[in-house]
Amino acid sequence: MSKLSITHDNGIATVTINNPPVNVLTIDLINEINEFVLSLKDNRETKVVVFKSLHEQFFLAHLDLNVINGTQGGQAASIEFNHMIANIKAMKQVSVVVVDGVARGGGNEFVMACDLAYGTENAAFAQPEIHVNIPTGGMGAVHFARRMGKNKALQALLVGNDFTAQQAEALNIITQYVPKAEMEGFLAQVLGVISQLEIRDIVMYKEIINTSIEDENTGAELELRYFLERAKEEKTQSIISVFLKHGGQTEREAKDIQGIFVDTATELAK
Repeated sequence: MSKLSITHDNGIATVTINNPPVNVLTIDLINEINEFVLSLKDNRETKVVVFKSLHEQFFLAHLDLNVINGTQGGQAASIEFNHMIANIKAMKQVSVVVVDGVARGGGNEFVMACDLAYGTENAAFAQPEIHVNIPTGGMGAVHFARRMGKNKALQALLVGNDFTAQQAEALNIITQYVPKAEMEGFLAQVLGVISQLEIRDIVMYKEIINTSIEDENTGAELELRYFLERAKEEKTQSIISVFLKHGGQTEREAKDIQGIFVDTATELAK
């Protein structure tokens, strides 16, 4: 029986995870997530993928403890989990995770693998692996180090405590805390904008950001190359022309730049 329920609407795929009793990352669930993520490789219609959980208390509990052993099967399952994290990070689409419950261990690593992560007042995030005698296995420590810095990462990993969504936002574990009552409207607004972009726009900024994190100068070179290439495009020139026609580079920009963008898009859509 499928552990993922997938719907598509206007460029947004919503993936609801349901692996009772507590949404553990079993090998079957890992394989199903991998299959879905890899199926999007050449998909240019889907711009955003939103991961949610059907469980009231858990987003994803953690990696199945039964595969954390020295057996060949256990090691293979752990490696597939690691591949799943890498596959999510490599997606062309914007990956979004909505956490309304617990995400510890592999669950938290899943969250950090996604591009955008939002948590409610019911969310909890942690990497408690040290208490079962192992390090993180899905880039948890790597992400903590890069996002928090040495001292905060070391404390979080050695203590293994839970973080609320507000704390997780402050530590860059997630993008933003959003109250559950406001989540639906918030997502509609943010993802509505992103889903109207071309997939190449998303890929472009992902490449610039990822490269810049590795090396500032190389990122700057890539950004300039993209800028000069896009400046030559007929699409760019058409947008700029209509944008100027509707008040771009005038005082209207001060208070109503979004209105100019709307008017520009409306005329170009005719």
